[in-house]
Amino acid sequence: MFMTHSTASAAEALPADPIPPAAYELARQGLLPRHLAMIMDGNGRWAQAHGLSRSHGHRAGAETVRGLTRMARKLGIEVLTLYAFSEQNWSRPASEIQGLLTLLVEFLGHELDEMRKNDIRLVALGNIARLPLPVRITLQHAIDTTARGRGMILALCLSYGGREDLVQATRTLAKRVAAGELAASAIDEAAISRALWTGSLPCPPDLVVRTSGEQRLSNFLLWESAYAELYFSPVAWPDFNEPQLCDALVAFSQRQRRFGGVAAL
Repeated sequence: MFMTHSTASAAEALPADPIPPAAYELARQGLLPRHLAMIMDGNGRWAQAHGLSRSHGHRAGAETVRGLTRMARKLGIEVLTLYAFSEQNWSRPASEIQGLLTLLVEFLGHELDEMRKNDIRLVALGNIARLPLPVRITLQHAIDTTARGRGMILALCLSYGGREDLVQATRTLAKRVAAGELAASAIDEAAISRALWTGSLPCPPDLVVRTSGEQRLSNFLLWESAYAELYFSPVAWPDFNEPQLCDALVAFSQRQRRFGGVAAL
């Protein structure tokens, strides 16, 4: 995925780097988000537009995940969080759910060596206990195998919902108060952040990208995205590749982030 070659002949044999030079320039200038979060929308509509089944759309979307994970790692983005399967997705037809979970298992199997070799640490965020046991076993194996990765965190949101996360965090803190481990007056923003499923991540998202034209968060990182920049692309996820992500990163670099303050003169 990110292996380098020392000889000119070997380099010439490689395909051209798909990452636009503008993205590398942003990295050089330190203008990239530390934490990039993505709502991967549009697989089904993409498939329908191409006369294919929804399962074909999800499989095409998995290829996009591979390419953009490579790009994020090459650019030095610290955290890449992907909205892979929401709590609300459990209401979809059983056959589609099975197809999505099968794709997840395949992805973890195919990409595990590459994640390990390229120093990527995999984490899972969400109500993981709701996933079928074989999926949880494969997922935990990948998490354990990549636990020492320091190059980038790849966070997969699985059976995830922002409201559900706030509920579980509130219950966790309430139990600690009831047990005498925590004073109610000590519950602040930091305590809530630590109790969330995202509590182990080093920083909240700087940029949230949603594909396929919809302009809403759909229960994704509601607490964490309070000051994130939002970018909505009309391009469906299977067609959202390196040039489209570069456009999002360029747009992010041009935003003025004030965090409730005033613009610098």
